[in-house]
Parts: sequence; C-alpha cells; structure tokens
Amino acid sequence: MATSSLIPSSLIVLFIISRLVSIIGQPMPWTNSLPHQLLTLEIADRLRLDSEETKLASRDFGKLVQAKPAAVFHPSSVDDIVNLIKFSYNCQVPFSIAARGRGHSIRGQAMAQNGVVVEMTSLKHNNSEGGFRVSQSSSLGFYADVAGGQFWIDVLIATLEHGLAPVSWTDYLYLTIGGTLSNAGISGQSFRYGPQINNVFEMDIITGKGELVTCSKQINSKLFYAVLGGLGQFGIITRARIALERAPNRVKWVRMLYHDFSAFTRDQEHLISINGLDYVEGSLIMHHSPPNNWRSSFFSPSDQMKINSMLTKHGVIYCLEVVKYYDDLTTGTVDEGLQLLLNGLSFPPNFVFKKDDSFVDFLNRVRSGELKLQAKGLWDIPHPWLNLFVPKSRIMDFNAGVFVDILYKQNKTMGPVLVYPMNRNKWDDRMSAVIPDEDIFYSIGLLLSSGDSDWAALEKQNQEILQFCEKVGINAKQYLPHYKTRKDWKNHFGAKWETFVERKAQFDPKMILSPGQRIFNYF
Repeated sequence: MATSSLIPSSLIVLFIISRLVSIIGQPMPWTNSLPHQLLTLEIADRLRLDSEETKLASRDFGKLVQAKPAAVFHPSSVDDIVNLIKFSYNCQVPFSIAARGRGHSIRGQAMAQNGVVVEMTSLKHNNSEGGFRVSQSSSLGFYADVAGGQFWIDVLIATLEHGLAPVSWTDYLYLTIGGTLSNAGISGQSFRYGPQINNVFEMDIITGKGELVTCSKQINSKLFYAVLGGLGQFGIITRARIALERAPNRVKWVRMLYHDFSAFTRDQEHLISINGLDYVEGSLIMHHSPPNNWRSSFFSPSDQMKINSMLTKHGVIYCLEVVKYYDDLTTGTVDEGLQLLLNGLSFPPNFVFKKDDSFVDFLNRVRSGELKLQAKGLWDIPHPWLNLFVPKSRIMDFNAGVFVDILYKQNKTMGPVLVYPMNRNKWDDRMSAVIPDEDIFYSIGLLLSSGDSDWAALEKQNQEILQFCEKVGINAKQYLPHYKTRKDWKNHFGAKWETFVERKAQFDPKMILSPGQRIFNYF
C-alpha cells in the first residue's frame, strides 16, 4: 500500500522536473548524457561524442567562456537537423541544440552545455541541400539562394562568376550566412543598403519544434521577422535568398585623418546622407593602436611617420574611410566623381591618403591580416570584444568619456577601434534586431585582443565603459549582445521584449535552441 501510494507522487515529481527543464531549456545536472534512444536513430552515425570534437565545440573565437556539449552533430542533409530537433522536442526531457558556423561568437553564443552542437558548415558544399543558385525575377531582381552554413567569401566568389555580388557585407567574410543573419551583419555598406538582414527575400527555417518552414515578408512573415536578428532563438537557417547587384571590378579607397572629433562625425554624417559612396567607416588611431592593424595594411612607412607626428601632437586622431566602386565603364570618371563627393570636408589637406584596389581584395581585406596573425600565433587568443550602437545625440559624450578618458588615458587598448554612423531608416523595425531610437546612430567596435593572462584587464575596461554609459544616461545597445540576467535582456529589447517572448513561445516553446545566448536560460 505504501509503495503504490508513492508512485503517483514520483510521477508528479518527474513531471515537475521535466517542465522545469523545458522552462529553463537545459538538462538537469544528472542528465549530462544524451537520451540513449538518440544513438539508435538513423542519424546516430553523424554524432561525434569524442573528446576532441566536443572540446573544439566548447570554445569559440572569444576564448572567454567554455561550455562542453555532450555531442557534435555533422548533418549530411537538412532532414538530419529536422530529425535531431524533432527527437529533442518529443523527449520527456528535451536537450539543448546550438547551430555553429565558424565558431566566431565571442561569449559562447553558439555553445550548448551538455547538449548538441550542430556543425552547419557540413552542409555548405552540399548543393542538394540549399547549396547555391543565382536567379532573376521581375519583382526581386537578381538574387542567390545559399545554404545557411556557407561562408560569405564562398558566396562572393560564386556570384562573381555571374558578374554579380551581394549588396551588404560584414568586414570579415569567413562567417556563415546563418550566423550573420542571426545577428544583423553590418559594415561600412550598411548606411546605404542596410544590414544584411535587410537584404534577404526568403529563408528556410527549422523551428524549435522540428518543423521546416519557408518564410518571407509575405509567407509565414512572423517567423521571417523573428529569425532575422533573432540570435538563433526561433530556428536554424538552412537556406537564405539574398539580394544581388552588378559587381564592380575595382574600388577607390580613401582615408582622411582628423584631430577634431566633431569635424570627423559631422563629415561622416554628411557622407551617409548623400548618394555616391559605397562604403563609409571610421576608426581611432592611438600610439597603442597604430594606423595599420590586422584589418588592413593601408598606410606606407612614410605615411606612418607623418601620422605619428600628428599623434604626438594630439594623442588621439580619427580616421574617416570611404570607398567608391567602379568598373571598365566608369574608369575615366571615378576620380572626378569621388573628388566632388569629398569637396567641403574638414580634414587637414595634407592628411588624405588614397589607394586603388580590386573589389575582391578590398572586401576580403581582413583575411590577409588574419593569416599573418595566425602565423605568429596571435590569432587564437582571447578576444574580449565589445560592440555597441550609440545614439548620435550622445556620440560627443561617448568620445569624451570613453575614447579619451578610458581608452587613451588608460593606454590598454590592443586592437582596432571602429566608429561609424548608420541610418535607422535602412533597418526594418519588425525584425528582432535592436538599435537606438534615433535617425542616426553610431556603430562602435572595440575589437580588442590579449594574451591569456591579460584579457581580464580588457574585460574590466569593457565593464567600465558600460558603467559609464549607464551612469551618464547614454542609451547604448549592445550588438552581439551578452547579458547575465533576465532584467538586462528585457532592458536590451525594450518595447520588443514582449514580442520576443511571444515568438519564442510560438517557435521554440521548449526552449531547445541557442542556449548559449542565455536569454531564457542561465548556467
């Protein structure tokens, strides 16, 4: 009698535990191993349980956190991923699943503690699984269908064979389509074309229920807008239809130096308000963050001597960087057209530097720096990066409080520091991505790196920057966000938070996907 009376209580306890697990989206500590039934499925031969695979998937580009999965999954088809997610969804205790592309996240966003990491690049060369196709329609113009696990560099090379190229880029091309679309995908082209998420026509998504859904602005639009900038919370991107345009052959690349931050930002804001340029970015130059860095080798040795003289006088200088594309038809007019665009700017006349480069080499400029650092053993090190969107109305305060009082005076910065404006009207507010509520806002990229023993000091500096913004009321938004509490995430999403939660409940109700973002689960 006593034994039978315990059975219902045990079942109730198990039910409560399973519901708690589905709420927090993580297996409990005693469920570290995956359900044994998973190993009996047809997809089991694509699971890797060995320590080397799981160790690799437990670290990312940031080298700041570690979360070891129970297994790494190498799908041979989209259906393999569907079956994996369906299995987890139907388990009494679902296990977490994270899609991993290049592993270029900074703080464990593509990790799944005790869950399964899906290596999306396994599909990037499989043409039968969303591989690559260029098409044209009267309504969309030129577009390409590409697999979510393909690298942007592969898309560039393939589209150039058709005389075409995507319109919006990131500065670094060895990232996957699914990875950048889950965040936003920004660079110096964003002022004109918007981020990469604004240049997508259609996607195939596997939701947290294991449903493969085609979505666009017209079809399954709620899922479409949720996934773009959705931090992987609503589904895994297996195919994206992205906008293309006629590709140029070459670029005119110009850098202008300023010691007056107000003149620098005024000229940047002017350039993104007019037609004609294809790329506008800016950066800081300090003695401990030299003119040439791993992002590009632009300045000659004689240029650097001249720049160092300016640095000695002013301490911090600001580099405005612009590019104009051209081809065989516009070779004779590009210089004159570029000069007209730059007339009236406020840079000192002796501090303008010009370069002519191929279109491909310009877009892929970061790669050569990466290879040089890899050869020196300086790439696979901690990267405590901090990326922010700062409202135009507070950019002068940010310069004084961060660029000057923190970065320059503390002399800790080791890596490029980017600062350039974007137009809010090039972003679709229906998407999940969050930006400041002003017509113009600045992208700030503190792309810092350090030795294994030094990264904590840079992390402390990042916290000081965030605390400064909070103290003086700068409503900055993190790009590639990282927060530790539900309160912070709610504050980040602001008016979009309730919609974000509702979308999660609809498309990933058991909170299986992307646990490493720590939005709905903490560990």
